[in-house]
Amino acid sequence: MPVNSFENYPMTWKPDKNLLKTPLYLCLAELLEQDIVTGRLPIGTRLPPQRELADFLDINLSTVTRAFKICTQKGLIHAIIGKGTFVSPNTSLPLSSLKKDKSCICLSVLRPYYQLNHIVSDVSRKLLQSQSVDHLFEFDANQTDQKQKIIAQNWLQNFQVKTSVDNILLTYGTQNALVITFLSLFKDGDKIAVDSFTYTNFIALANQFHIELIALKSDNKGILVEDLAIKVKQHNIKALYLVPTSNNPTAVDLLWERRKKLADITRKNHLLLIEDDTYAFTNVKKIPPFVRMIPQHTIYIHGLSKSLFASLRLAYMVVPDNLRKLFIKTANTLNIHIPLFNAQIVNELIVSGKADQVIERKKLLTKERNTLYRQYFPESASANSYALFQWLPLPKHIDGYAFEEVAKQNGVEVLCAERFFAGSLIDQSAVRIAICSPDTMDELEKGLIILKNLYS
Repeated sequence: MPVNSFENYPMTWKPDKNLLKTPLYLCLAELLEQDIVTGRLPIGTRLPPQRELADFLDINLSTVTRAFKICTQKGLIHAIIGKGTFVSPNTSLPLSSLKKDKSCICLSVLRPYYQLNHIVSDVSRKLLQSQSVDHLFEFDANQTDQKQKIIAQNWLQNFQVKTSVDNILLTYGTQNALVITFLSLFKDGDKIAVDSFTYTNFIALANQFHIELIALKSDNKGILVEDLAIKVKQHNIKALYLVPTSNNPTAVDLLWERRKKLADITRKNHLLLIEDDTYAFTNVKKIPPFVRMIPQHTIYIHGLSKSLFASLRLAYMVVPDNLRKLFIKTANTLNIHIPLFNAQIVNELIVSGKADQVIERKKLLTKERNTLYRQYFPESASANSYALFQWLPLPKHIDGYAFEEVAKQNGVEVLCAERFFAGSLIDQSAVRIAICSPDTMDELEKGLIILKNLYS
């Protein structure tokens, strides 16, 4: 590398060259993260162009690119086409820890109809008043698992998942299931293909486990089959992560033909598929899940927090025969077992039929709210009338974080596309609108009116 002339050149960020250690890209990413989290680089700071930074540090451009990609995946920075790369807001906090403004209408985090919580409260109250309540506070994994697995097996059949109870694991929510999956199957540097816009907590977990995410192009019908075929050849991809029904955040449903083609690529290339079917209850077209098509390639996760009640933190996990012992070993090592009280609540909800009633009630509420959403944003409305959230593309000149802030100043909280982006350069931002979160239709409509005014 030639000696450069950047020593006195005005740059918004000049990391100390003496602090760089191998691997350079990882060290550079850590230095950038440290300066952002500590406030040395304020929110909105435009970072130096990657080539300028590479010249300043006398390192390869690809090293800077890899470092920026890591920080992008962490949500620390975001790129805007034609403008550059900027420090993102709220970079030191995970999405779940963002401070909520109670004076704002919540259209950001998913709060699926908390007004129905009285149903689970009634079930809990009856259990606490029963004569056998004492044993529900014991720690007996075997007692919990066997009974709950049989109920889980019957419940999953409602969603076209047929499996042996031996292949079912009970986990403390979807996040817990994903942690078990990461610990069982992946190591530093492994690659998982994902939708360009994907579940934020999955991105955070992948970063925590040093897994590289390969962003796949998608359209209004989901991941592009052709792009997966190309990326499989270009990268040593080990797995594919999908939310096939109501992808979080875009609310896109993968239709049968595309699912079949993606399943074919997965099978032919000996990939693993992590199927997050948390929103299976909104799959009114009864499109078969991947686990039905390629069961020996699929780790299936069925969270109950959105379909039933958030506080129950229960998910059913189905693993292939050849991975069963490995997953059980990991789960036992972590000593992860569902509390008996939670398990019994779920038992009561499912066996009594109240779980089905809750889902039907949520679907009716959601359909009504989506009808309202279409009145204000007809062009962006999801085809699925039971999606709990909507995806509103922003005009290309508008930055998502900037729109978030303006919306909040006007009394509405939303989440922008940049928070869900797994790629390196976003072409067009958007906002996810959680229509399920306001307590009433009037509150939702008030929020939509505010967004409509800001949007236009």
